[in-house]
Amino acid sequence: MFLVGLTGGIASGKSTVSSTLRDLGCPIIDADVVARQVVQPNSPAYRRIVLHFGPEILLPDGEIDRQKLAQIVFSSVEKRRILNSITHPEIHKAMLKRILFYFFRGYRYIVLDVPLLFETRRLARFLNHTVVVYCDPATQLSRLMHRDSLSQEEAQQRIAAQMPLNEKRGLANHVIENSGSREDTHRQVLKLHTKLEDSMEFLVVRGLVIAVAVGLGGLLLYTMKLLIS
Repeated sequence: MFLVGLTGGIASGKSTVSSTLRDLGCPIIDADVVARQVVQPNSPAYRRIVLHFGPEILLPDGEIDRQKLAQIVFSSVEKRRILNSITHPEIHKAMLKRILFYFFRGYRYIVLDVPLLFETRRLARFLNHTVVVYCDPATQLSRLMHRDSLSQEEAQQRIAAQMPLNEKRGLANHVIENSGSREDTHRQVLKLHTKLEDSMEFLVVRGLVIAVAVGLGGLLLYTMKLLIS
């Protein structure tokens, strides 16, 4: 098993690519889904967020109002940094548990769907491949305005809060061009999936895990002999 990082920009079409890979049988660990789970009421991250941003970010049922919190953090670099410092460690711990689950089920590769993959850089060193879903700036802006019912100024503000897609494209091993038709995007994803499935990289990782396990087993036996003797 090896890890593939999937990223993009807001409204670039990353969710479409992720969904296609899931339909092809790939295990997907979605950082956005995990992020919602780790801030459920009364969780450690939830309590720290309420402490820093105040109870006014809560809905009547006690859940965090994600839209209101987004408005706050997208207008301030410092507030966004605080939120990330609270949520990212919890997200990474939860993702690691899922990685181990899929590893023991014998998958060849696992996709980590992470919007801020290159911004945080914490996961990059563990990845064998990185994939960026790209679309041209005009298409990205139009999609975001339509999807989230935002004004042009609001949409531009949210796009500006992320690393530019052109910069991400230069950092990735693979690029899915998503400015065109859904059919064209699907063909690109299928080609990438075939390439990753045919890769023998999973054997290297599996061999390393086995070697570590054997080494730990030998160490345990040696320690037991010392204790018995």
